[in-house]
Amino acid sequence: MSVKIGYAPTRRSIFSAPDAVKYRKLTADRLRELGVDFVDIDDVNDEGLLYNDEGLNKIIEKFKAEKVDGLLLAHENFGTEYECARLAKALNVPVLLWGPRDERPLPDGNRLRDTQCGLFATGKVLRRFQVPFTYLTNCRLTDPEFARGIHDFLAVCNVVKAFRNLRILQIGPRPFDFWSTMCNEGELLEKFNIQLAPIPIPELTAEMKRVEAEEKDRVDETVAYCHANMICDISEDLLRNVARLKVAMRNLAEHYGCSAIAIQCWNALQGEIGIMPCAANSLLNEEGLPVVCETDIHGAITQVLVEAAAMGRTRSMFADWTVRHPDDENGELLQHCGPWPISVASCKPKICVPVAFPYNGAVTAEAKHGKLSIARFDGDCGKYQLLLGHATGEDGPFGKGTYLWIHVNNLKRLEAKIVEGPYIHHCVAIHEEVVPILYEACKYIGVTPDLYDPIEEKVKAYLRGEDVVFDEADL
Repeated sequence: MSVKIGYAPTRRSIFSAPDAVKYRKLTADRLRELGVDFVDIDDVNDEGLLYNDEGLNKIIEKFKAEKVDGLLLAHENFGTEYECARLAKALNVPVLLWGPRDERPLPDGNRLRDTQCGLFATGKVLRRFQVPFTYLTNCRLTDPEFARGIHDFLAVCNVVKAFRNLRILQIGPRPFDFWSTMCNEGELLEKFNIQLAPIPIPELTAEMKRVEAEEKDRVDETVAYCHANMICDISEDLLRNVARLKVAMRNLAEHYGCSAIAIQCWNALQGEIGIMPCAANSLLNEEGLPVVCETDIHGAITQVLVEAAAMGRTRSMFADWTVRHPDDENGELLQHCGPWPISVASCKPKICVPVAFPYNGAVTAEAKHGKLSIARFDGDCGKYQLLLGHATGEDGPFGKGTYLWIHVNNLKRLEAKIVEGPYIHHCVAIHEEVVPILYEACKYIGVTPDLYDPIEEKVKAYLRGEDVVFDEADL
């Protein structure tokens, strides 16, 4: 996933301009070493620095034209705090506030930069401007916390970018019995600019017929992929229906400009096409197009956020919290009829009949064990939160569908949080550490982070650049 940031090095006149220019170049060189895609301001004035209104106006125009996803306010000496705040306010993108650590004072007692002091000033002025920002600790360019902080900030920018540009293809209304998955479409648009593109199931089935007639090669390729990567305990006719459904859903998502899908997966669909959509969902999830079940719009939002936080490196799993582990008091079963991507499986997935329905087209496979991040975006009564926490995969009884037994720190605490809301029985899990990224992104998207374990201080310490590891005690 591509993230572009605007690099705005800044100085203040009473400190060394030559030293600020030197650090402007050193910072740019380090960003290039880290593979960061950035837009500089070398052309706005002779110094390539932000320090007055004339330069500010040029920078705003340039960064808007380049459509930057984030802003790095690098204080190469003290910095001009009000120009920084004006720039950040005009761009309305995530802001990273940082400056290189000051050197030892000169033998005569003079100091060239006073960068840390400038960071204190800019932080206060950003607050006055009501601009949320991320702070990267005052450190050297070669310090490990600089590299980690930059990459984490890029991930935060990616989450915000995905959230602010989110349009979801809604295939069919929610199933009647699923009152828990109802959402407020108008409020999502008004609060977050999240758009839905609702279509009826007959539009989907019509597209399935069209792709069989006009895009037969793509259907054939999908069937071949299934045979190569899955155990196909399903007739060839029904497998071809899976492939038609997969191609049709991707076509419709592209036609309506959507980056995720929520589908009414039962029961009307089975009467029309004779299969569960789970295997088709799994194939699309593997390709990086999030698809969730039971028309769970909030679930689709969650999956987009989680995968954006992982920068697209790892696929995620849309799951039910289902039953408690029969042997582990803090164990729980994550499961669904089969939408999980193939790459998360610990074995070769099988296309077969699910646990609760008589139709074929579901998928069975246990997911890989290991450390997990778990999230759920949800809301009601006008308030929205993002549930966040950790878990680890563990052994448990064999199950049908895509499933994974997990261990959490305190299941009773987690269970009460889900029941008391605003959450439901759905969540998204991923084999990546994304909790701090999503926690930090919440300040930019207007959502309240809600950690289900008492680890907020450790999350904040991690974001400050401290050497923090979320271990078994934190999960």
